[in-house]
Amino acid sequence: MPKISVCVEMVYDDEPFHERISRAAEVGADAVEFWDWRGKDLDRIESAAADAGIPIIGCVAGGTLTDPDAADDAVETIRESIETAADLGIPSLIATTGPDQEGLDRPTQHDAIVDVLSRVAPDAEAAGVTIVLEPLNAAVDHPDYYLETSAEGYEIIDAVDSPNVRLLYDVYHQQITEGDVIRNITENIDRIGHFHVAAVPGRHDPGTGELDYETIFAAIDETGYDGYVGCEFSPIGDSDEAMATVLNWR
Repeated sequence: MPKISVCVEMVYDDEPFHERISRAAEVGADAVEFWDWRGKDLDRIESAAADAGIPIIGCVAGGTLTDPDAADDAVETIRESIETAADLGIPSLIATTGPDQEGLDRPTQHDAIVDVLSRVAPDAEAAGVTIVLEPLNAAVDHPDYYLETSAEGYEIIDAVDSPNVRLLYDVYHQQITEGDVIRNITENIDRIGHFHVAAVPGRHDPGTGELDYETIFAAIDETGYDGYVGCEFSPIGDSDEAMATVLNWR
């Protein structure tokens, strides 16, 4: 049965940051995650999670992966994030590719992403941290983003060929980009290391849009996936009520 994580950047964005962690624990979530760790009070976040008895399971790695000239910087940025995640006991790092680089063809950028992830994969393996690469939609939310399709994401994962580099399958983004989410999930579950969910359209509470999330959760469960499904949405109304609906699908 998938476990439920709360992205405290979005679901509880009306609270002081460290207090969002206890809110997620009180509603019954299995874990929390957030975006960039830089600029945050990590000691206070770690203490809040320990006090609430809930693990932190993910944050963002950082770095631009699509520019070959920036590859060394991206590698160092991700290595720093791997060290930070390992120190805090965070098992997953979310990697985004960065923008589609003007003047560079897609094969060049594709190869740059593979190069960066291949170079940091041994560090991730040694630290026990999994890097999850996230495609995002360019049609609505991220018009300049490079990696849109899960298909190219899987190609990158296969090229890197590391057990600690997987795909983050965000159902919201992939429904907008390509649809056919249940088949894409079930046929590629061995390549998927994390999920995000939100309603389409609007990126609100799962179950309020066009996607039948109860059926999607059941399909994920049938694959034997035992990782986390991250709630990364902006609630329409009460955050606890929105989370309670999702938690009932576990």
